[in-house]
Formats: sequence, structure tokens, C-alpha cells
Amino acid sequence: MTAPVTTDSALDEWRTYDEFAAGIDTFRLPNASLSGTALTLALDDGSTLSLTFDAIAVTWSAFGESGTDPYDAVAVRDDVVFVNIPLESREREAITVVYSTTTHRATVVRSRIAAEAVEGTPQVGQDFWAATTDGGTATGSVPGPSRDLIGKRNVYRYSPHHLYEHVYISSQRYAWQCLEGVQRGHGDMDLSTVWKFADGLYLFCFREFRIAVASVWLHDLGYQLMTTGIFLGLNGDGDAEHSRGGGHIYPLGSVEYPDAQPV
Repeated sequence: MTAPVTTDSALDEWRTYDEFAAGIDTFRLPNASLSGTALTLALDDGSTLSLTFDAIAVTWSAFGESGTDPYDAVAVRDDVVFVNIPLESREREAITVVYSTTTHRATVVRSRIAAEAVEGTPQVGQDFWAATTDGGTATGSVPGPSRDLIGKRNVYRYSPHHLYEHVYISSQRYAWQCLEGVQRGHGDMDLSTVWKFADGLYLFCFREFRIAVASVWLHDLGYQLMTTGIFLGLNGDGDAEHSRGGGHIYPLGSVEYPDAQPV
């Protein structure tokens, strides 16, 4: 006789963004102050992003808008800074910047929560720009879309209670599963974008289908095997929420497709 199939109710319950994000920044690199720093970034569409920092806030101007908002900065390398601006002046938006003080290269990501959910489309969308910073001549390669991560499989430890596996399927998709945490046993395949910023540094962004959340990460796969990131999404009450993330990267290996290459 075949044994009855049992289900685990905990696996059936899909967690909200704020539930899984709580504590996911435990192993994140420390914050840095950009007080006294002023940057003007020239975006590749001909527009500019101006940033002036004090100890706790940044005054910014871009996209025909301006404001003063809190910021979060991390020195991921001696010359590379990850900055997120969780906009309070414009609810449901965030601006994330990665820039180098030596090459004067930069990337800019704008994340926005749409007013309404549309079936089959992530509710949080993202726009991407390569940019240069003022104060010096840009050198090295222009940041842009990369296929370098396709076929790679990594585990990410964000806290003692957050452990996730990523498999990079194509230039547009990645698969994930939670190995430890409130999402344990859950997984999915979501939209993703990967840009190479510099040797060993990759901007990895995802946009989920099942819940309204997107994220921006900077993976350091060449220097210290650490990742620094942020989330923007709707919490369990339906309100916009910004969260920080970060932790250790443990590469498991990679595969190469022998015949047809993924998109």
C-alpha cells in the first residue's frame, strides 16, 4: 500500500518580504560616512545625478526631480563605494549607486514599486545606467551587462539564520532556494540582471514575481567573497519598505552548457 502524501504547512505558507528580510544584514560590511563628499555623475543617456552628502543625509538631483533623504554607504573595496538612497521624499522608490574613486566609473539603479500589480510582471521594476563621476578621467571598461555568472552556483550566508543558494541560469533568470531561515524549503526562478562593474565585482539585481520585492547587490567574487545589498518592496501590511542585506559568498562550482547557450 502506498503511504499517504503529507504536506508541511510551513512550506505552504509563502513568507512576506519583511519576514524574510529581518536580520538579513547581520554579516553585512560596516557602514561608511560620506560626509563632505559631493559627486556629479554623468549617466549614459546624457542626464546627470548630483549628490551632496552630510553625516546622515544626501541632497540629490536627477530624473527631473530632487530631494534630501537618508543614505546608506559601504566601502566594499578601498576604492569602490556602494550607496543606497531609500527615498523618503518619493515613497516607493530607491536610487542605488556604485562608484570607483580611482576609475571614476559608476552604475546607477533606480528601483520603483508600481502602483498596481500586473499578473506575470514583477511589481518592482528597475532601470540601469552606466555613468562616470566628476573629478577625474574615466579609465577601464565601461560597466555593462555580463554573462560571466551563467552556470555558477553559490551559497550566501547573511546571518546565523539566513542561508540561500543561487544558481545563475541565464542573462535574464536565476534560481534560488532557502536552505536556512523563515523561507526554508521555498524557492523560485525570478528575473535578474547582472552587470560587471570591475574585475571580480558584479552588480546582481533581481525582481520577484510572487511578492512585490526587488534587490540590488554588489557581489565581490574576486577580493573578499562578500556581498552588499538592499531590498525595496511591499511588506505584509502593503506599505513600502527598504531593507539592507549583506554577507559571505561560498562558491559551490559552475557548469558550462555543451550545446545551445542560454539567453
